[in-house]
Amino acid sequence: MTPLLDTIDYPQQLRQLDRKQLGQLAQELRLFLIDGVSKTGGHLASNLGVVELTIALHYVFNTPDDKLVWDVGHQTYPHKILTGRRTRMQTLRKPQGLAGFPRRAESEYDTFGTGHSSTSISAALGMAVAAQKTGSERRAVAIIGDGAMTAGMAFEALNNAGDMDANLLVILNDNDMSISNNVGALNNYLTKLLSSRFYNKVRSSGKKVLSALPPMMEFAKRAEEHVKGMVMPGTLFEEFGFNYIGPIDGHDLESLIDTLHNIKQLSGPQFLHIVTQKGKGFEPAEDDPNKFHGVGKFDPFNGNALHAKLQKTYTEVFGDWLVDMAAIDNRLIGITPAMCDGSGLNAFAAAYPDRYFDVGIAEQHALTFAAGMACDGLKPVVAIYSTFLQRAYDQLIHDIALQNLPVLLAIDRAGLVGADGPTHAGSFDLTYLRCIPNVVIMTPSDENECRQMFTTGFKYNGVAAVRYPRGSGTGAIINPELSSIEIGKGQIVRTGKKIAILAFGSMLVAALEAAEQLDATVANMRFVKPIDAALIEKLANDHAFIITVEENCVMGGAGSAVLEALQSMQQNIKHPIKTLCLGLPDQFIEHGDHATMLAECGLDAKGIASAIAKLIT
Repeated sequence: MTPLLDTIDYPQQLRQLDRKQLGQLAQELRLFLIDGVSKTGGHLASNLGVVELTIALHYVFNTPDDKLVWDVGHQTYPHKILTGRRTRMQTLRKPQGLAGFPRRAESEYDTFGTGHSSTSISAALGMAVAAQKTGSERRAVAIIGDGAMTAGMAFEALNNAGDMDANLLVILNDNDMSISNNVGALNNYLTKLLSSRFYNKVRSSGKKVLSALPPMMEFAKRAEEHVKGMVMPGTLFEEFGFNYIGPIDGHDLESLIDTLHNIKQLSGPQFLHIVTQKGKGFEPAEDDPNKFHGVGKFDPFNGNALHAKLQKTYTEVFGDWLVDMAAIDNRLIGITPAMCDGSGLNAFAAAYPDRYFDVGIAEQHALTFAAGMACDGLKPVVAIYSTFLQRAYDQLIHDIALQNLPVLLAIDRAGLVGADGPTHAGSFDLTYLRCIPNVVIMTPSDENECRQMFTTGFKYNGVAAVRYPRGSGTGAIINPELSSIEIGKGQIVRTGKKIAILAFGSMLVAALEAAEQLDATVANMRFVKPIDAALIEKLANDHAFIITVEENCVMGGAGSAVLEALQSMQQNIKHPIKTLCLGLPDQFIEHGDHATMLAECGLDAKGIASAIAKLIT
């Protein structure tokens, strides 16, 4: 099915092809993507949308000497296929296999590791300046989507880049903006004209002549902006100091290659605006690109998922709770930084559109926006992934916690996240939240407890955080009532001898399995802050060994909270005790199967039991 693609192992071979062959290569690359992702799962729609762009970039630029920086990076499967990793794509997102995002350690063509959005322009600018300082002729290219362009960091980088003369090219991959209606023959013609050396030479020469006549220079500048603004949305980027080019059809290889060839001859900051279609070439993904943004295994002929979901995910539990609570409290506001579907807000957004706010990829703004609402009597709920909350740490401290505002953080994807790997793992939230005053931190052990904690946090008149894992829960029966639990109180769920295992959140099931082997007591701690000091003191006096288990880094996490509590109450403990804190090691955990990753970290039942056995012998 892919005879031409099978001959391409590296971009050097791609650049030897006749341009007439590139259309066939694009078709084969799409077939290869659809077939491969149907077997491995992963990001599909975004990758199908950049097939032609990827081919054109590697055809025109001398990669890896010229640097390509892909924003977020979930659209880099075509890039990986064309840069020596085609035969390994079946290992994508699997243990010891290819990462789902660019990784510098994986290939010299992956010039910058990404996973979070809106970093590409800053990184590429750094590379462009480095080339300038070292006298290199290499080019630096940032490829960023229209969603990632909404983040403040992207505009900070644009503002900085426009004030420099470094050879930076920013490509805006626009797949959702209304400007797509402007794509066509006239626009492609204008783009080729505006990217040509002739136009830029005349433009530069004219400015030099007019600069001697300041009033004429200002008039000419305004006239040029007016004319360009009538046919293209480039005025904003021109004001940043970029030479704006576009928009052009991002699936038209001829136009892409011609334009990139022209831009390569220009100096200074350039901005190319292309328009693409998510899911291009696969009808199910074209019809529903959000569904095919991140997928599991599916039928490559019709797009149907191959594995039915057996029970509710924690994300769905949150979505259901949000709708139910909104029905009885009209102060509730739902906020997401561009993750409506991923965070489970679809039903809420449909039922309460006037109380739903998607602020774009702007986590910092999301939290301060929520703080402002809380100041005036509303009850905002911010749905955010643990890994993305890291980006708004200052706002959490300065704007919310310092003022002790009633904001509920629904922290999804806490702990390891499997195939998405270390860029998306929620490995640190217990640690970075626990040290902030005024924050209540809850760790549900099952779906029903998760629902109760949402209610508890919402009713609490202060900052509250509920952190819960990715995927399906334990299958617990969910009580539809909006009941809460006592803040700061854990519970003993199994009584044993000598050994007490203090489990936090998702670790309760494995802790109970390990306890059966050891006849240990197990406490479902539920709260990391405030920690249940009374329960810890009781367990310490009744047992010789205290073990903590959490799906968070050991440093500064829930186990540290228990040790600090034990230290403060040591005068009340009747006998010496030994302690052990189990959690994620002090390293970034590579992608793979979630259960296997936990086992490798010693956080499955076998690993917990083994670690305890070593302690007590």
